[in-house]
Amino acid sequence: MSWSHFPIFAIPALAIWISAAVLALRGRRVISTVLCCLGLVIYSSFIAGMWISLERPPMRTMGETRLWYVFFLNIAGLITYLRWKYRWIPSFSALLSTVFTCVNLFKPEIHDKTMMPALQSGWFVPHVTVYMFAYALLASAFLMAVYLLWIKKTPATRNEMAMTDNLTCIGLAFLTFGMLFGAFWAKIAWGHYWSWDPKETWAAVTWFIYLAYIHFRRSSPKNINLALVFQLVGFAALQICWWGINYLPSAQGSSIHTY
Repeated sequence: MSWSHFPIFAIPALAIWISAAVLALRGRRVISTVLCCLGLVIYSSFIAGMWISLERPPMRTMGETRLWYVFFLNIAGLITYLRWKYRWIPSFSALLSTVFTCVNLFKPEIHDKTMMPALQSGWFVPHVTVYMFAYALLASAFLMAVYLLWIKKTPATRNEMAMTDNLTCIGLAFLTFGMLFGAFWAKIAWGHYWSWDPKETWAAVTWFIYLAYIHFRRSSPKNINLALVFQLVGFAALQICWWGINYLPSAQGSSIHTY
């Protein structure tokens, strides 16, 4: 399996996810769920094939992390759809999956077997996978915030805010585990748990923003719009933490986290 095989798996998976989104909007819950799962099987088959052919986890480059993000984004979307039954959720998952998959299709990166010694750690896989799942859950919370702020014409209901809160709480929990795994990894690889590297700094900023959201929701449950603004700010910080640091002057030549 090589990166040239990616379109063979990605395009059918996207087509299936888009079909599932259309069927979900029409109320065809069972068949849309089956199609979402089928798309996940096809997409994960490519990830598994890359893992075998590269002889390492496909998590080293930005393109490889986008693979995991799309995978977990659809898992998070499916869980959200089944739990809260909002028909539009698969549409947003399919839309974001299309965007990130197209980036990988039109801007392929060099993928080889080499891994720097620091990445050859038992903490590498759990750190990245937990983070990607957290990113996917928080993306779902962000999409819910966008929907409630600008698309939905009526005030947010208690169930809708409970959904946003739950996604954020679970996403923050996984984000916390990801930071802890990264700290343990750093201690083994570099001898210290935390160094205020630009990515570590933005990880802390992101963590505190989502923590502030949770505290604000508990202290001011009726101020919904301002709480949703926290979601927008948190998601923006998350993007800087994930890939935006590659373009920060402070990270050039000094950060060990740039891709």
